[in-house]
Amino acid sequence: MDKYRVSAIDGMRGFSLLGILLANMLIFQYGIWGKDEIGFYSLSAADLGAYKLVKVLVEGSFMPIFTFLFGYSMIKMKESLERKGVPLKRYFVRRFLFLVCAGLLHSTFLWEGDILFFYGFMGFFLLLFMNRSKKTLLIWGTSLLILMSFLGYGNMEESAEDKKIMAEYVEETKTIYSSGSYSEIKAHRNNEDPLNLPDAFYVVILILAPLLTAPLFLFGMFAAKANAFVHLQKERSLYIKGSLLMLPIGIALKVIPHVSESAWSGVAEMLGASLLALGYIFLFALLYTRKPNKIFPAAFESVGKLSLTNYLMQTVICTTIFYGYGFGLFGKLGMIWGIVLAVMIYALQAIASHYYLRRFKRGPIEQLLRIWTNFSWNGRVRQKKLRIEEGPKKAEGM
Repeated sequence: MDKYRVSAIDGMRGFSLLGILLANMLIFQYGIWGKDEIGFYSLSAADLGAYKLVKVLVEGSFMPIFTFLFGYSMIKMKESLERKGVPLKRYFVRRFLFLVCAGLLHSTFLWEGDILFFYGFMGFFLLLFMNRSKKTLLIWGTSLLILMSFLGYGNMEESAEDKKIMAEYVEETKTIYSSGSYSEIKAHRNNEDPLNLPDAFYVVILILAPLLTAPLFLFGMFAAKANAFVHLQKERSLYIKGSLLMLPIGIALKVIPHVSESAWSGVAEMLGASLLALGYIFLFALLYTRKPNKIFPAAFESVGKLSLTNYLMQTVICTTIFYGYGFGLFGKLGMIWGIVLAVMIYALQAIASHYYLRRFKRGPIEQLLRIWTNFSWNGRVRQKKLRIEEGPKKAEGM
């Protein structure tokens, strides 16, 4: 399958991991709920400014890039497997089961911000669209993007009791995460819920999740079927127009919730997050057409080729830095230094990935995924043996 890899897609995947790490740094530093209750952490004016920049420019807009690439890669894998005569659905079902299980282990034993379970879960939903036409994918993606954005309409009023429960939860999280043992942190992560929502609510969320997040997956599948990002120079004008259109609109929409409490703020934020993600995709592809210096594209590609391994390593590194069983810096580092730390971690991953790929073809987690998916110890796809009819052979012998 490596023969058919698209370099720009590997680079874009690596680029998205940088943004995902910057966004996840909010969770690593302040917790899954605390990141949106930042007032409890008494940030300086500079840190608060950095926090708002991350919320507008990064959070919610880099995960959709990864989502787009998931859909793109799914179609490219399908095309590769068809060339090899491999049963498609069996292959994808095993692959998605691996992601679901890895996600459950990741979220249970390491960190609450897992995305692997969600991607595995979404994969089963996307099988419904795998053989659809480009037009169908584009129509469904656009329609769902508009429709699902309206779920953000309205304002939720917190009662005094709700605010008190959240405040107590955040304070408890600060104490446990910064000085607690592994078992204490794990118990808090898996058992405490400041919203006290009924199980039925989470069932509804699980049902809505595929529709809510489907647009970028479907746009990625559309792009793959259109063979986008393969002939970059030919598409350069499209990237310029896409960047100039999507980036300012996306940023403007994401700023609205920070300057207005309108009932439409949620709609603007949800729509803006997706449009900004598309803008980043166009911008990165545009930068890729220039390539005056191949160091940076190559660095992003190296990280992207080991995306699964690097994503999990980010969890191991950051929980060790911030949690009590490591250096215990939870809630203490500040936003600016958190951003600096994220860039440093990513730079180290880029260097390590580069040298790792000089010796190995794929990362350890990627290899495990291939072994399980292909049911072969070497991780290679088992191709169907071509059957040669005996009839023609006998005819040649005669």
